[in-house]
Amino acid sequence: MQNALGKLYLIPTTLGDNANPLEVLPISIKNTIEHLNTFIVENEKTARRFIKKITPEKAQPSLKIFHLNKFTEASDLPTFLEPCLQGIDVGLLSEAGCPSVADPGSDIVKIAHLQNIQVVPLVGPSSILLALMSSGMNGQGFAFNGYLPIDKHERKHELKRLERLSSDHNQSQIFIETPYRNNKMLDDICNTLSPSTLVCIACDITLPSEFIKTKTASEWRKNTEDLHKRPSIFIIHKH
Repeated sequence: MQNALGKLYLIPTTLGDNANPLEVLPISIKNTIEHLNTFIVENEKTARRFIKKITPEKAQPSLKIFHLNKFTEASDLPTFLEPCLQGIDVGLLSEAGCPSVADPGSDIVKIAHLQNIQVVPLVGPSSILLALMSSGMNGQGFAFNGYLPIDKHERKHELKRLERLSSDHNQSQIFIETPYRNNKMLDDICNTLSPSTLVCIACDITLPSEFIKTKTASEWRKNTEDLHKRPSIFIIHKH
């Protein structure tokens, strides 16, 4: 019966270690983690550290942890939800922000739906939406494009393609980069896009070092921000 199954809770985390969890997350996160002992996580060490911050009194040895990352075999994923089939609730923890959004957790959620397991999303920070909210760009029409190509020539070609899409459809284009390549990405943005194209950079969102600014590509060329190893969201829009 449906009501005999455990639920899959999608549990957002903070966007960085410097954030106080209880300042950026609702009390529902703490209440949920308190009653869960089974978790699906990307990195066990950081997940346990987060759980410890949220619920210091929780006995860590009692936790059952499943690992979901680039090394996980697809054939193993259904086994992560076996506790739900036995009536045990399971928490899916993101490494940063919201599970399943720019995150491998979507594969688990898909399986949960196939198995009639109730999926319960909890409120928490999404760097993508927070960046869009604070960019001043089109919140009615936008697209998230994930990572752009690593190859410099291909990346510049993709930037021009996204710029054309933005202009043709009045659609803000959002993308991310590996933090240690952020400065190279900003250089390519400045040297590839039209001078009047708007560019928003939102980095370290919700952290004490938070920086969010929207300027034209030409303005960014004159005054750049050091983004090295700082988690960042890039948004472009050409009118």
